[in-house]
Amino acid sequence: MTDPGFLHLTRETREEDERRRLAPLATRAAASRGRERPEADDPIRTAFERDRDRIYHSKAFRRLKHKTQVFINPEGDHFVTRLTHTLQVTQIGRSLAVALGLNEPLTEAICLGHEVGHPPFGHTGEVALSPYVEGEWLHSEQSVRVLSVLEPLNLTWEVLDGIRAHTWKVDPGPATPEGMLCRYADRIAYLVHDMEDAIRAGVLAPSDLPAGALEAFGKPGREWVGRMIHAVIDESLRRGEVAMEPSCLAAMHRFRDFMFERVYLRPEARRQSRKAVKLLRDLVDHFLDHPDQLPDSYRHKASPVRTQVLDFVAGMTDRYALKVHDELFRPLGMV
Repeated sequence: MTDPGFLHLTRETREEDERRRLAPLATRAAASRGRERPEADDPIRTAFERDRDRIYHSKAFRRLKHKTQVFINPEGDHFVTRLTHTLQVTQIGRSLAVALGLNEPLTEAICLGHEVGHPPFGHTGEVALSPYVEGEWLHSEQSVRVLSVLEPLNLTWEVLDGIRAHTWKVDPGPATPEGMLCRYADRIAYLVHDMEDAIRAGVLAPSDLPAGALEAFGKPGREWVGRMIHAVIDESLRRGEVAMEPSCLAAMHRFRDFMFERVYLRPEARRQSRKAVKLLRDLVDHFLDHPDQLPDSYRHKASPVRTQVLDFVAGMTDRYALKVHDELFRPLGMV
């Protein structure tokens, strides 16, 4: 018989490989808590690989390419968007998972889905929507809602839990070590690429970077990412749980404070944020007064009207929010 040169790796084969190869703390697909609605197993993919693929093909994931990361409507093609941020987080998460013997497809699925509920205009969008909910409007909660209700993908419990708790604001934290990897991957990615975008925009000069960060992380860019990744790998191996080496973590926190002072909360950013907040609240207030104007698509009609309005506005891309606001309010201002 001719050797075909291939291996037929079925789902059962891959699950057995996970059982033998992954670290004791790793989450195995065969041991998943399952889905809200039971489904027949895929003949080829594990449950977590299936979830990863569903997120890749979702509409919410595609919309991330037109959502702000930090700089609103930047001029230039190389600024980070929510989509490129998500891909960077996923790459870092996968690198960590492979090095620590954790479940790579689960980590990838969590990282790919962690931002799909983010509103327009970056974290300013969360500020704009918070008065309309009890407590704080969190994109992590909305991401779970998007993937469970608005565009229901019937994902596994472990993926939804990792998305729910990827932000450090959420307590309790992720139930899986793969969810913890997303927490670190997210922070590593946004601090490094936000710094590079700030330099690209002329908000920072390389000479402005704090000496402590340069000493801890080396040359800005790839070297920073590599140092932070290794700080997570080395400390996790030492402790037996996902963690970052303390001195590196402290340097990261100090650099995050620097970024808030010099980039995220700089006067120009505050002015842009005020405009974005007003625009989004104009939209929410308008559709609360005129719920009949909500489109039928991407709408869960069994939910309260306020929730439907917030779903619609939060799901907008930046440019769509600007377009709808112009259509609704600019003619009034020109009368």
